[in-house]
Amino acid sequence: MTIGSITGSAAVRAFRHRNYRLFFAGQGISLVGSWMQSVAQAWLVLTLTNDPLILGIVAAAQWTPVLILGLFGGLIADTLPKRWTLVVCEASLAALALILGVLTLAGLVQVWMILVLAVLLGCVNAIEMPVRQAFAVEMVGREDVVNAVILNSALFNSARVIGPAVAGLTIAATNTGVAFLINGASFLAVIVGLLMMRDAELHSPPPIRRPHTVREVMASVGEGVAYVRRTPIVLYSVLIVGLAATIGMNFQVTIPPFARATLGGDAADFGFLMTATGLGSVAAALWLASRRRPAPWLIPSGAALLGAALILVAILPRIAVALPALTLAGFGAIGMAATGNTTIQTVVPDELRGRVMSVYTTVFAGSTPIGAIFAGAIASAANPVVALGVGGVGTLAVGVVGLLWLRRNREVADLTLREATAPGSFRGAAHGLEGAEGEPRRRPGTATP
Repeated sequence: MTIGSITGSAAVRAFRHRNYRLFFAGQGISLVGSWMQSVAQAWLVLTLTNDPLILGIVAAAQWTPVLILGLFGGLIADTLPKRWTLVVCEASLAALALILGVLTLAGLVQVWMILVLAVLLGCVNAIEMPVRQAFAVEMVGREDVVNAVILNSALFNSARVIGPAVAGLTIAATNTGVAFLINGASFLAVIVGLLMMRDAELHSPPPIRRPHTVREVMASVGEGVAYVRRTPIVLYSVLIVGLAATIGMNFQVTIPPFARATLGGDAADFGFLMTATGLGSVAAALWLASRRRPAPWLIPSGAALLGAALILVAILPRIAVALPALTLAGFGAIGMAATGNTTIQTVVPDELRGRVMSVYTTVFAGSTPIGAIFAGAIASAANPVVALGVGGVGTLAVGVVGLLWLRRNREVADLTLREATAPGSFRGAAHGLEGAEGEPRRRPGTATP
């Protein structure tokens, strides 16, 4: 089978681009390591403390910097060369993983050290996440950006299948620190892929003027927030995904104590439960990959499916139920998140891409500090089953409310996407869509790209 035959498929159109193939290959290796670290860190904290609340605090420490600094990461994405920014970020992430691995293998690691490294990891992610999201269109162009984003999601969640299982087996056979070292080494693959890219084949927009004062920085960041606020389908995507992620996507906090305390399992069982969510996520991403245009109804539907699956796990807390139910939860979570991402990527103008995507990543990833503390506190005060049930009910409610809103305002969403995907035109996405009756109108003074 040749590259040409593979890239001829509508489901993998983004593979036509050499730069994207390099990125995809490097990320594929690195993401397996990242999922290994995620599982290993959660298990290490639980082993040291035996308290789900501490798990929530560590997760909050890791993602609070994204909540605080994420919008400024979007400004960096729009002003600095994205490829070289990513190289620096990936090297920094590798160094943090290696430090944690050495501390763990040496028997020196303490919870406060994990917290400090988690905060530093969050600071790097606050920059890396919006830059990586905005870099997709530069590798493949607007024509294939939706497919590239979906393939990225499929890759991320394929690693989510492999990484936790490998981590569980690695921890059981050797030491938690080995998983951290493997993750640190895995970043070399993505760095090499970025260095091998050809600048001439990148679809890089002209960088915006770099702000030089605090007022200019805040004004520039505010442009991305204002765009989200005045574009209903973008605001809708951010809110539904953000709320559902806060309430229901707390697997790293709820599943470790569920595996250990409720099911009486070990690290391998935890790894397989996380793998189940990954299988569902991969299935959702592959199903979405052949779509040329995002379908907004999948955002609230995915949230509703996620919530219903968590309720099922809480009602019947047995491994035979948890594995298929968490597979459904993974399907719903990625169906929601990937569709929200592609909807925004489809309509946002290039000059605002980094800043708008930083709003999305800030809300999505930044929801973790709130959700993690919330879920960890419930699991600690009651038990993991109650935490799963509460999260499921809340997420199901978000999905139902989102479906009702979309049913009443479907014409607004459809018009925005039609204008954004019209041949040769991404103009409609640049202006706001307003009106009490859902009728579109141009906001006075709003620029059109």
